Amino acid sequence: MNYKNGRDVLPHSLLLELQKYIQGDLIYIPKPSNQRASWGEVSGTRKLLADRNKEIFQCYTNGASVAELERKYHLSSESIRKIIVKAR
Repeated sequence: MNYKNGRDVLPHSLLLELQKYIQGDLIYIPKPSNQRASWGEVSGTRKLLADRNKEIFQCYTNGASVAELERKYHLSSESIRKIIVKAR
């Protein structure tokens, strides 16, 4: 996130209006919700976990036990079961 001076990016009238509420402090102005990326989209984590979960389900349907999947993926049995149920 880059710091920008309000004098450089805001119309003078808007700057004066904002100064009625806050002066000399930093303020975060979020993106509109329709422009925000969902969790893990930018970093690729969401796709990575989706691929892992498909692989877990595939292993399970090919006969791997929950205990085997726990050891292989370092997840709890509860997490493995949730992934399997969700994939069905």
